Amino acid sequence: MNQQIAAWQDDVLSPVDKLEVHKKGLKHPAVSVFVKRNNEILLQQRAACKYHSPNLWANTVCTHPHWEESSYTCAIRRLEEELNIKSLDLKFCKEIEYKADVGNDLIEHEVVSVFIAEIPKNFDLIIDPNPKEVKSTKWIKILSVLKEIENNPTIFTEWFKIYMQEHSMEILG
Repeated sequence: MNQQIAAWQDDVLSPVDKLEVHKKGLKHPAVSVFVKRNNEILLQQRAACKYHSPNLWANTVCTHPHWEESSYTCAIRRLEEELNIKSLDLKFCKEIEYKADVGNDLIEHEVVSVFIAEIPKNFDLIIDPNPKEVKSTKWIKILSVLKEIENNPTIFTEWFKIYMQEHSMEILG
């Protein structure tokens, strides 16, 4: 792992090892992307090898900027690295702060920059998941995913449940 991400320590943003950030539950910047077409969103199932929340369903991309990397640059980079998606028009939507236990004695305390990419229904989006990052993808109707979270919450990441249950109208309209 040994990737340096930003985290607040004594109210100062500093570079910290990503695993250490999650072990200590330090507040840190994050990025989430939702790719939307009409009333559907693109979900990803996290790879089995992820160090937390493996095999769980989440929004299109969720990640951490590298130290001194902008949220927008990070969102574009991770769309390509995780799903080989290029050239989408991302728009900043909002910032969300949450804290959640993600298992294995790890805590996500994130200040998330949320980005939306809206594509037309007939747009031929080519998705080629990186198996080290993503196990599977699927398009799902927004109302269907809300019902699925209610009926089967254990198959979704903690942050995705927070986004959908508390912020879906602001994020997805």
